[in-house]
Amino acid sequence: MDEHSASRIGAEQFRRGMRCLAGAVNIVFGTGARTGEAIATHPGVDGMLFTGSKSVGMSLLHRFSKDYPKPCITEMGGKNPAIVMASANLEDAAEGVMKSAFGLQGQKCSACSRIYVQRPVKDKFLELLVQKTNAITIGDPSRHGVWLGPVIHQRAYKDYAKYAELAWKDGKVLTGGKALTDGELAHGYFVAPTLVDGLSNDHYLFQNELFVPMACVAAFDTLDEALSLANGTEYGLTAGFFSAEAKEVERFLEKIEAGVVYVNRRAGATTGAWPGVQPFGGWKGSGSSGKASGGLYYVQQFMREQSRTIVH
Repeated sequence: MDEHSASRIGAEQFRRGMRCLAGAVNIVFGTGARTGEAIATHPGVDGMLFTGSKSVGMSLLHRFSKDYPKPCITEMGGKNPAIVMASANLEDAAEGVMKSAFGLQGQKCSACSRIYVQRPVKDKFLELLVQKTNAITIGDPSRHGVWLGPVIHQRAYKDYAKYAELAWKDGKVLTGGKALTDGELAHGYFVAPTLVDGLSNDHYLFQNELFVPMACVAAFDTLDEALSLANGTEYGLTAGFFSAEAKEVERFLEKIEAGVVYVNRRAGATTGAWPGVQPFGGWKGSGSSGKASGGLYYVQQFMREQSRTIVH
């Protein structure tokens, strides 16, 4: 069966579902591009919300409203930075970065994957961060006390291997950088949480969303330099900041280009928005509307105003 035939079949199945269950909440299962294509091109779909990669999200934005404008909100990826100032509580900063970088195996759009540390405290911060990373328990995540499980599938496993090879080749691997195959770890896609120093700021690992447990580190001298580095990506989802100086915090909040920001958060430098409490959404290549999910203006994007004049 060719791709176009599959697409037509998928569209027909979707049309039947629309007729049979109009007004209900429906879950449509499918694999590959067929189901998404049917939904994205169906004339009966008046609005769309997508969560996924930037490449697919941008494709939907360009195709969904081809006949006339329709609400299409795309929530896409992130390349989320944490900035650690010399005034910061380094213990809190290291804990927050570790949890955000490696929680859920780094497989979340808000994972901390870039760490910028002010030069005078870089060595001490990295010592703490490496210690915390090396203390992570890895194995079957259904067992009590195990914090890090396997990556989701073979493709992610292969991606990690490719990124680790780049890290060893172009930078300095502080810890990790290898697959884990000893004992029970041989029966799954287990990899070591990885920290990489010594890369150029425009390196592939610094600029692209990886979706594996790997984070890159760089030093900076001034806060403005750090902000320039943090904002120097096509993404703008989340960002973290550690400082004891009120003026530094104010400057960060004024200049950072991200939809969700955290300051001095030990529980997670770039992750942890509470549903129903903290709206979640990104700027630039991380989100198409600038209105965050769970915020005051989110649902309104799917609504249409109608100005009525009635003369009796």
